[in-house]
Amino acid sequence: MTELTAFHADIKNILEQARGKARSAVNAAMVEAYWLIGQRIVQEELQGQHKAQYGTRLMQELSMALTADFGKGFSYANLYNFRQFYRVFPDQQILYTLCRELSWSHLRLIIRTDSQQAIEYYCKETRAQNWTVRQLERHIQTKDYQRLLSTQTQSSGSANKAAHLDFIKDPYVLEFLQLPESGQLKESQLEQAIIDELQKFLLELGKGFSFVARQMRISTETSHFFLDLVFYNYLLKCFVIIDLKTGKLTHQDIGQMDMYVRMFDDLKRGEDDNPTIGIILCDSKDETVVKYSVIKESQQLFASKYQRVLPTEEELIAEIEREKRLIGALQDLPDASTE
Repeated sequence: MTELTAFHADIKNILEQARGKARSAVNAAMVEAYWLIGQRIVQEELQGQHKAQYGTRLMQELSMALTADFGKGFSYANLYNFRQFYRVFPDQQILYTLCRELSWSHLRLIIRTDSQQAIEYYCKETRAQNWTVRQLERHIQTKDYQRLLSTQTQSSGSANKAAHLDFIKDPYVLEFLQLPESGQLKESQLEQAIIDELQKFLLELGKGFSFVARQMRISTETSHFFLDLVFYNYLLKCFVIIDLKTGKLTHQDIGQMDMYVRMFDDLKRGEDDNPTIGIILCDSKDETVVKYSVIKESQQLFASKYQRVLPTEEELIAEIEREKRLIGALQDLPDASTE
């Protein structure tokens, strides 16, 4: 019976690999076909004297003709996507890479993003992190790329700190925790909710994170301290401490995290590890407090807000832009040390 089971498993594995290759081949062929259709539409449009009107009529008529020939899948919206696909990726060599590594469902989402830099980011991260279509959709919907950029606005300009900015967002969107939209929240409730949805929280944190411990104790000769959440980032090769604050960020919170990071480096960090990073995850923060705290000059400390519910794209963009304007205004103020 054991031999039969092993034999069956071998045959099953052969079939699954063959089906996977077949799906990949079909996907690559269809992605290339959609790109070629988009290319041909653009070429035809360029021949029209009145491009906008001609292009609309052209695709409407083409949609009806292709639907009659091949059935569903050739609506005006889909033809528009094919055209946009070609315009976003006009280089055929890049197309062949995309055909091998991303599905049309992935690409259809990516080409709708609002900048070439964002498109390149989502293509790269989808391949590297092996995001499903659903995961990619959430990252785009929560403006993952723009949130990473927002931390760069807050950078003090240090080269070491800049190296961390591809890993830290502001704000973090935690709608999957299903927390109440408003009202006072205990830090223990937030921590438990994160542990209950740890896999989703790791996805929101970003690339390279693995969970180490909750309420990790670090001790001196006279005192014990407990760190809310500890992670390790294998890309940065360092530990990441997250301190949860359900109220507004205070200078005491920043001082506490600074102490935690220093203690952790002395007591827990290995010889091959890079310096520990501390992230204070807070409900709200005063950028003036951040500007005049040790965060500004520290290469290891960051403060990010979290949002309990999934905002609309417009709300999230407005929040990110508001933070950038506020930080920019504060950076124009003179430091006390220079007066």
